[in-house]
Amino acid sequence: MGVAPVNETPSESLKHGYGGDDKPASLSIIPDSWHAYIQLARLFPPAGLFLIYFPHLFGVLHAAVRTQAAPLEVLNASILMFAGSFFFSNAGHIWNDLIDADLDAKVERSSRRPIPRGAISKRAAFIFALTQGVMAAWFLTGIPAGFTTGYLYALPNILVTMYYPFAKRHTYMPQLVLGVCLAWGVVMGELAMNVRLFTYENKLEVEWTTVYLFVASVLWTIIYDTLYAHQDLKADLQVGIKSLAVLFQGQTKTLLWPLLAAMAGVLVMCGKTSGFGAVYYIVAVGGGIGSLCVIILMVDLSSTQSCWWWFSKGFWSVGVAITAGLLGEYYMLLQPTLY
Repeated sequence: MGVAPVNETPSESLKHGYGGDDKPASLSIIPDSWHAYIQLARLFPPAGLFLIYFPHLFGVLHAAVRTQAAPLEVLNASILMFAGSFFFSNAGHIWNDLIDADLDAKVERSSRRPIPRGAISKRAAFIFALTQGVMAAWFLTGIPAGFTTGYLYALPNILVTMYYPFAKRHTYMPQLVLGVCLAWGVVMGELAMNVRLFTYENKLEVEWTTVYLFVASVLWTIIYDTLYAHQDLKADLQVGIKSLAVLFQGQTKTLLWPLLAAMAGVLVMCGKTSGFGAVYYIVAVGGGIGSLCVIILMVDLSSTQSCWWWFSKGFWSVGVAITAGLLGEYYMLLQPTLY
């Protein structure tokens, strides 16, 4: 059994885990009236933002190696995707809390989020979400293929993201829906490098190596969000919220191990079809899968503190490992021009 690596009382741990009523000391200079909006957008801790940005960055770096792109092009695309991810993250989290407000009010951890506690009205939250969505869409104008193509590629993700809050009412697999939402960033990151998932000349062509990276990101999301869902397992059972945590309960780790094995397999397939070398396999595959092994082994799914700690801290090691592996491959590609 994993041990919770933090010494917090249950009430203290609820202030973290996106409980919605935490005020980090680093934000003390910001007016109190702004705090509720920052909490609504889940900006601190920035786990939510980077869980959206990492797949975009994977796509940018993956395409950079395959197209032998210039460093400035890679940097520009990475910045573009970060800016777009920032506003998309804000919009997605606000929309989720807007739809879930009535359910959040029934769950102890989320009952102090801005909408349930009355700090922000539903109308104000909707307007805030709309402004963030418009800003996210504006960054599609920076896509090399143009706004129209960028919008058409983004549209499936927009629709799935809008459906996600309802998924936990309809299916025990909302983590799969969320996985598609977040992993679609791989497709958008590649598009920012002018690499399209689909091309059609005489016949439809699919970039399967991109598909493998996308599927790996979906599986990664399912794993870490299932850990996150265990924070509210008891409350979800009472309220009627569905999730993989609710479906498997005490047997969840028997699900996570096969998912991890599948993730390792598609990461290897991504490397094989992309012609990657040892750096990718050691750092991205070995580091990423090894980190998740430790997380699954150590997390105590019966402890709110443990689930939050391994979710909020553990995802960094996986995201950084895959990023570093792809960046390492890109660095090796550039070596002849650097020296």
